[in-house]
Amino acid sequence: MVHKIVIIGAAGRMGKALIRCLVDRVVPGVQLAGAVDLAACPEQGQDAGLAAGGPSAGLPITADLDRAAAGCDAAIDFSFHQSAAAHAEQFAKWGKPLVIGTTGLTPAEQQAVTQAARMVPIVLAPNMSLGVNLLLTLVRQTAAALRGRGFDVEIIERHHRRKQDAPSGTALGLGAAVAEGYGWDLAQTAVHGRAGLTGARPEQQIGFHAVRGGDWVGDHTVIFAAEGESLELSHRATSRATFALGALRAAAWVVGQPAGLYSMQDVLGLARR
Repeated sequence: MVHKIVIIGAAGRMGKALIRCLVDRVVPGVQLAGAVDLAACPEQGQDAGLAAGGPSAGLPITADLDRAAAGCDAAIDFSFHQSAAAHAEQFAKWGKPLVIGTTGLTPAEQQAVTQAARMVPIVLAPNMSLGVNLLLTLVRQTAAALRGRGFDVEIIERHHRRKQDAPSGTALGLGAAVAEGYGWDLAQTAVHGRAGLTGARPEQQIGFHAVRGGDWVGDHTVIFAAEGESLELSHRATSRATFALGALRAAAWVVGQPAGLYSMQDVLGLARR
């Protein structure tokens, strides 16, 4: 069975990577059914495949989500966080699955997505690569093994100069994995950067550091540091294609799932039972 997929945020970097994968038929079982972006984007009306730097897709980028989604089986949303919640509500109304890779959602937007997931299956993931999701598992396991043994934790992430949110959703996910393994409350222990006379580092603290510049696709490192030794777990993405492939696999997987909020851990079979 071939699932028809709409890409929301089609003119963005991830949207174009997804469209290239679809028109090149990199992932079996999915095909491009629509490409949607803001009416003001320069690519409006252009052939979606050509705009993405690939072969013709035979359909244009449009601002009409209602029409583009009419015949789809699912959609992948890599737009802006302000739009993600509204899109989730629309797809819940239409009874169609959704994959959200957009990061930077506010608590209210996150709640709206959670509410929509009571009616349709939604995959919400800050990072859709296999490697990063394995890293999340390894970080949680490492933190659980080092709990109470005096290891401080720092998380460093690097992204391109155009990224809108900081720290990255992946970095926050890694922080949550550390907090779970350590038995800490992430909201109470997270510190974002440091400046001035901060004093000695407290025992319960997870430091986040966001680096922005150039064209880094996404680098993430979790440092566990103790007296006399340190351990680093890292992932480096060199192409957005790895995220696009994960998102397309998620879209193929989510069709037919019961209503609920899922993660890439579910899609990849890494979720704990």
